[in-house]
Amino acid sequence: MIAELKPYQEYKESGLPWLGKVPAHWSVSRIKTVLRETDRRSADGSGTLLSLTRVHGLIPHRDMTDKMHSARSLIGYKRYRAGQLVMNRMQAWSGMFGAGLTDGLVSPDYAVFDVLGEHATKLVLERLKVPDLVSQFAVESKGIGSGFNRLYTDRFGPIPISLPPPAEQAAIVRFLEWANGRLERAIRAKRKVIALLNEQKQAIIHRAVTRGLDPSVPLKPSGIEWLGDIPQHWEIRKLRHLTRQIIDGTHFTPDYRADGIAFLRVTDIHGKEIDQSKLRRISKDEHLKLNKRCNPAKGDLLLSKNGTIGITKVVDWDFPFSIFVSLCLIKPIKSLVDPRFISFAFAGGLLEQQLADTTKTTSVTNLHLDKIRTLILPLPPLAEQADIFGKTHEELDPIETTISRLEREIDLLREYRTRLVADVVTGKLDVREAAARLPDEAPADSIEDDSDLSDEPDAADEEAAE
Repeated sequence: MIAELKPYQEYKESGLPWLGKVPAHWSVSRIKTVLRETDRRSADGSGTLLSLTRVHGLIPHRDMTDKMHSARSLIGYKRYRAGQLVMNRMQAWSGMFGAGLTDGLVSPDYAVFDVLGEHATKLVLERLKVPDLVSQFAVESKGIGSGFNRLYTDRFGPIPISLPPPAEQAAIVRFLEWANGRLERAIRAKRKVIALLNEQKQAIIHRAVTRGLDPSVPLKPSGIEWLGDIPQHWEIRKLRHLTRQIIDGTHFTPDYRADGIAFLRVTDIHGKEIDQSKLRRISKDEHLKLNKRCNPAKGDLLLSKNGTIGITKVVDWDFPFSIFVSLCLIKPIKSLVDPRFISFAFAGGLLEQQLADTTKTTSVTNLHLDKIRTLILPLPPLAEQADIFGKTHEELDPIETTISRLEREIDLLREYRTRLVADVVTGKLDVREAAARLPDEAPADSIEDDSDLSDEPDAADEEAAE
């Protein structure tokens, strides 16, 4: 059905170079005729605090973090009612708009809008995120730099927006919910396969870092219930005896800048390689202040200790960096332990098993350095550590290749979904006939990406700190 979609039969010039042609029967009007700002404040701070996220829209803040807010701290926050739209003024230039399913309170720096007339909230929301309009928001945002520009309502309201008649809006929304449901089912199916492959990968690593590569080697009791037997020539060592330092990240958010020294967060160490173009940066002076006792070097190990615990990255790059509080830096004694073996051991579930007395998952709020120092490793001789890493890595290559392929397929599906939504809500594709042929019941799948909420949301995904 999606492949059969075609353009509208007749278009007209909008009179705006950035907007171009629009379907002949669509309107081109100012945003202020579609949205009206409201400013209802909470006098007592009671209500659910909501946060605007790029993927999940406007959601309860408690779903993103365990940090609690008192009613007193929320006095003066703006009231939001389900069905309204919210704009993050500081991030409008990047398409930061959203809507939620529940009433609550939002940052005073957000703008809250009623949707006027019979316009469909979901259609208007999707239209506001399309690049042609977002580029105009960037032009009209004012401030001292791209990260601090705000789009005020007096400059937002006059910007033109193209929209179909209300009845057609309902058809478009229906079609997009159906199409997004189909795409989401495909994404979920691939993610389930990835989850199974990751389980297989963890089992292979766990076997290697607890029993070694030789199945015939004599074993001995480790004396640790969750670990069981280990090779007879291995030792049991605590991490503090294998490291020179374990250093916490900074507990405050520095001033970011377009250039300078990299400031790493958990999201930066997820992939195989660090994408320097996406790193936040701080001044050299601030970096030096944060790293008086740190001095990261090649062969050190980064470990995530907030939110999703246990993500590791061996430092194998030359550029200097500082780290956020969600990370810690482990400086191993390299004559005793290979940092790659530590990383492998944690990936194999040894960290998760040792946290079982604290939580049944690795999503504890915070892993303190005292706990990290007492973590136990079954430790083979240094040469055997390198051998285990190298040969197990080879065994994992086919699994890693399959996971990478599936992740790329998911990325392509998401990119296709983004293009489809943009083409439909800007009138490049006519979905009226397709929507009329859809079954009566909308699919149960959420049209939103079901990715896990980030343990360390991007600043653009949270209230501006004012």
